[in-house]
Amino acid sequence: MKKYLLTILAAGFSMSLMAQEYKIITTVESVVPMGLGRSRMMDPQEQASYKDLTTERTDGKKSGMGDVKRGDVKIDQFEETKLLNFYSAAGINFQNIASNDAVVSSKLTEMTKEGWTLAFVTSGVESDSGKDDGNAIYITRYIFKR
Repeated sequence: MKKYLLTILAAGFSMSLMAQEYKIITTVESVVPMGLGRSRMMDPQEQASYKDLTTERTDGKKSGMGDVKRGDVKIDQFEETKLLNFYSAAGINFQNIASNDAVVSSKLTEMTKEGWTLAFVTSGVESDSGKDDGNAIYITRYIFKR
């Protein structure tokens, strides 16, 4: 019995030492009327290392960031799921919002089935700033861990 209990405790301890893995799914929903915007759900399919894109400042001024090119940051493999815009020609389109909710729910459910746990959700808005600005987006990031 004592040996059995020690084995269970050791297994539990080793599992707690395992590094957690994080994954971010991002939705960008356009608030541009007339279907002119683009709304998508993005799921990166390859890893990136922040270490490859990070430099250090040694004197407070020179960062070496000029040596990191924009192309070094970009990944090539990602899932892109079409979503609908929040607005149609007549204004807010509630059917589009409900449809997007159904698609996003499907993705969240699939992630859960794959062993991911939704840890955080964060969102933000870049809204229309007036007559001459027809651009606006609603962005949500779903942060999973396992």
